[in-house]
Amino acid sequence: MEVAALCIRLLMMVLLLLIVQVDFSCSQTADEAFPQVVQDRQQHFEYDPIEVSCEGLEGLTGWRVMRKVKEKDVKTCSPDWTTSTGPCKITNAFQTSDSGEYWCEMGGKKSNAVNITVTTGSVILESPVHPVKQGDAVSLYCISKLTSSNITAEFSKNGHVMESRSTGNLTIESVSTSNEGLYTCKISGVESPGSWLTVRGESYHWFNIHLFYCIKLYLPYLLYAEVCG
Repeated sequence: MEVAALCIRLLMMVLLLLIVQVDFSCSQTADEAFPQVVQDRQQHFEYDPIEVSCEGLEGLTGWRVMRKVKEKDVKTCSPDWTTSTGPCKITNAFQTSDSGEYWCEMGGKKSNAVNITVTTGSVILESPVHPVKQGDAVSLYCISKLTSSNITAEFSKNGHVMESRSTGNLTIESVSTSNEGLYTCKISGVESPGSWLTVRGESYHWFNIHLFYCIKLYLPYLLYAEVCG
């Protein structure tokens, strides 16, 4: 009886820890497989500061920010491999040297990539740097570095004009995969670069991967509980 009572108490403690850990490890969203970008947009003006961070990805530290610019060789953000962990901080962004793909690597792990576009033009489209979840509201902002008030912006998708907005922003209330595409905006005849909007639904494949991970991680605890019982 005493052994059984002890096993029950141990089982309750394990279950409590299990709930906490599952909430942290097994309910992550797909966004967490991407590096974070400050400011949180795909497009940036030349000379803007940009920061790309991988720290805390999957609850781990020590990630390296990798990048590929203009189809050139893959490199770390820092020219020195031994000191390249931590955020990638670009003080003054340049179109030729900083536009490209950025992702995180550590050991054999690799995150998804984000695209960053640095432009010498005067208009950019502010759009999500990560895929957006189906059903969420998404706002697109047309930004001019020459003026900040009374902006009428024309928004286009895949080369076709959608509509003009005097507020300079366009909100899609409930996005679906039909909203995926290449978006641009135009202010006073000046057009922004294009940015691709990706919409994701519930990922069955992703769920199965994390379910397998959770079972593998916690199966010893469950077997122990069964033996004690």
